Amino acid sequence: MSLIRQLRGLALTAPWLVYLLLADVALSLMLPLKALAPGLVYDLSSRIAGSVWRWIQLIFEYANGAQIECSGDDIPAGESAVVVSNHLAWADFYMIQALAIRKGMLGRCRYFAKRQLRLVPFLGWGLWAMGMPMVSRSWLKDKSELDRAFAGLVSMRLPTWLISFSEATRFSQRKYQESQAWCKKTDRPHPMHLLYPRTKGFIATVQHLRRAPHIRAVYDLTIFYRRGNEFQEAPTMWDTLSVPRLSEGAGFQFHVHARRFPIESLPQTDAELASWLEQRWIEKGEWLEAQRQKCLAS
Repeated sequence: MSLIRQLRGLALTAPWLVYLLLADVALSLMLPLKALAPGLVYDLSSRIAGSVWRWIQLIFEYANGAQIECSGDDIPAGESAVVVSNHLAWADFYMIQALAIRKGMLGRCRYFAKRQLRLVPFLGWGLWAMGMPMVSRSWLKDKSELDRAFAGLVSMRLPTWLISFSEATRFSQRKYQESQAWCKKTDRPHPMHLLYPRTKGFIATVQHLRRAPHIRAVYDLTIFYRRGNEFQEAPTMWDTLSVPRLSEGAGFQFHVHARRFPIESLPQTDAELASWLEQRWIEKGEWLEAQRQKCLAS
């Protein structure tokens, strides 16, 4: 049965991988045109990327039966926003994409990517052509990159969901303990079930993009998984592509909870923005704790 499942996964993903390669080539070829026609390149790359992401979403939701529940605030269709989220597993991307599809913004999603990817032929070049902010761990380098990446969004009013996993890494118990120890040492409150968020990138993003009149809000997404009474149990990347009946058969539940904050309601100073993000993470942890209690009670 396992072999059949592996073959099924290969049959589902092989055509998508071929299409992904062709899409990366097409996006890479647009890179030299970006300086001449940035708006056109942005629109075309959004269409190509949207088709790639929608295909893999179809594999996850329809071919493999993942049922995604969306809850929380009403998100207006077509609205541009800064998006922050917790990060647990590869499946997090499906949660965000499910919401983006419902709101007509799938192709407009842009994620922060590692600066080193610029050197990777096709994949990295394609991300660069799309306008993904390419950042490193050096804040001085990142600041100049963000200035460049955000300039087009502000001046040309390009529609976008600019998405950041604010913890900067995937959650693990080891990292959770390290995060707790750091918060205790620095006298900061620590959120339940989450890592303490990195604030510098969020501050720079909001301070840049609040000048763009079409960026209307910050979306705070909380991603939650459940398998039976197991809290935050997510499938592996390969499971999302190969396991049939992920929800009804394998028992996974997928949930994304959205909160919307008008960008004009956010505080003005850097210190206040850091505290604002910290408070959102405290509230996210409380929401996750409520879901954990439901798991234990069922």
